[in-house]
Amino acid sequence: MGPSVSSRADIGSSREIRLGHDPHLDAWILHFLTENNLDHATNPLENASPEQIRFMVDLDEDHFFPACTDWMLNFLLKQELTKDLQREYSTYWKKVIQMIREQIVDPYLRAKITALCRYKFKAALRSGVIIPSRLVKWLLTIFMGHSGLDDPLRDRKRRANARAYAFTQTPFYRQIISACPKELIACASMEQLREDLDLLELKRLIRLATLHGIWEAKEFRLHKTVAEWTDVLPVWESKEFQPDAQTLLDDMDASWPEFEKLRGCLFQKRHDSLKILYLSGESGAVIFDILIVRALIRQGHRVILALKEGFDFMTPTIWDADHDPVFAEALVGAYFLLDNQVSKNELLKRIRENQLLVISDGTRERLNLYRTSLTFARAWKEAQLIIANGGSNYRRLIAASQEFTRDIVSFHRNDRQEMVFSCKPRSARVRHVAERELLVKADKLIDSMRQARAAGKTVIFYSAIIGSIPGQTKTAIVVLNAFVAHLRFRLEQSLIINPGEHFEPGMDGDDLMYMWEKVQSSGFIDVWRFQTVEDIERSFELLGQKMPAVWNGKDATYSTGCTKEMKIALDVQKKHPELQIIGPDPEKFFRRREYGVGKYFDVSLEKSWR
Repeated sequence: MGPSVSSRADIGSSREIRLGHDPHLDAWILHFLTENNLDHATNPLENASPEQIRFMVDLDEDHFFPACTDWMLNFLLKQELTKDLQREYSTYWKKVIQMIREQIVDPYLRAKITALCRYKFKAALRSGVIIPSRLVKWLLTIFMGHSGLDDPLRDRKRRANARAYAFTQTPFYRQIISACPKELIACASMEQLREDLDLLELKRLIRLATLHGIWEAKEFRLHKTVAEWTDVLPVWESKEFQPDAQTLLDDMDASWPEFEKLRGCLFQKRHDSLKILYLSGESGAVIFDILIVRALIRQGHRVILALKEGFDFMTPTIWDADHDPVFAEALVGAYFLLDNQVSKNELLKRIRENQLLVISDGTRERLNLYRTSLTFARAWKEAQLIIANGGSNYRRLIAASQEFTRDIVSFHRNDRQEMVFSCKPRSARVRHVAERELLVKADKLIDSMRQARAAGKTVIFYSAIIGSIPGQTKTAIVVLNAFVAHLRFRLEQSLIINPGEHFEPGMDGDDLMYMWEKVQSSGFIDVWRFQTVEDIERSFELLGQKMPAVWNGKDATYSTGCTKEMKIALDVQKKHPELQIIGPDPEKFFRRREYGVGKYFDVSLEKSWR
């Protein structure tokens, strides 16, 4: 498969890779990303921007996010088809081929799809850089496209959910979940007792959510079909999973020191409601995941349940509720947010209005942050805690060396059926700017505007380009500050609000736009001034500098953030006709689209710069 790309091929962690030092390594990284179709620069419509990735992963400008485990990256970096790597490819290949044989009846079509997948599989092995999970996603796309089956395992998933649900209706289950602990919990206070009981319930549910035998039993019976389950509750029966209640209860209540870490995540302040992003396990397990979610909601938290956008073997999708009455009933009362490009404002509104929000992660594959939707990335950013069920989520979140922006809790059973419970704290460098903090900042600004107006001052808001020109953000702030200082010198009895003076570490474009929208909609702005070409030219003159060519002809209409603000200004003016809007013609703004994720510049212009 060729020589390694660098003498540093034995890199122990992807975090050790720094771009901009070894041109051959940099070239290989770009080759790796493009071959796996993960490079934002070459495919911005499907792949997350670096800013969106930073919603979830703590990355420096010269860091590289591989979207796979370190051991996988090390194998690919060496470009050696080792036995371990070959085993990984083979595992996926067998799953795909087995599904093709089971689902395609027509022998000609089955042979054609198999041959096509084999060509793609061999090409991936020869390339030496394809992540196995990316390969299987491509093979599944081939299978679905040529077979016409959008979810070939739909019936199997329904049966798994029905088995899991039926088990939860048995006296056996109720005995396990409701049984008092062997040793009475020491009651230091009623509050402590509630906390201990809440944790005990979660502990038992989490253990049950990993017992595959409950929903994978091959011999079972339902008195009614899944479609008729609402008339007569199905009866759960398995000859393969028949532990007695005491044996199972002993397993549920076994000593589990790692689980105590969850206490610190959930009960930092007893009365604080957390926003939790929950990544579900496979079908069957998801019924217990929903019970865990319901328990978290009962404890006062708000939960965002993330499902897949489309078929990925037995992993549940956001569309399964349309075909599976058991799954649909389990999620009664949940709000399904189907917009994969939701704004921060809309997401926070839906979280406030609904204790359980169901979203898609935007993918048809194992968790891949390059391919997750904008809604998923924003949900991650707004959450205080990520809870993930399943070994595949463990590999991507815990076994990876990357540090993430949120605390992560992961649980699954390993190949030896041992419980693995892991907590990964968020990066120490990351500062979580909560919605409450943004609202407090907005309220302080609104209060200062109210006081200024009461003192007879004119309140002026100045909207200007901040980062609409790549590589010019620092210059834009200098230009902005110079012109605002000029206005303050010239204008008496005025309060001039300069957005550039209110940035704090940890805040990004999403946070700022959310905060400023609250301020701008308050009705206390007398004059809303938008940056003009003349303003920019005057700013460079004040700085004693010639204006760089890249700034020629630029004004607020060049900024998507300013375009959003112009829409707000026009809406506010309808309620407050006395508001004066000064600057470029509003019509010139509306050729822009939504501001970029975590950016200050225009999404639609971004492509033309590459």
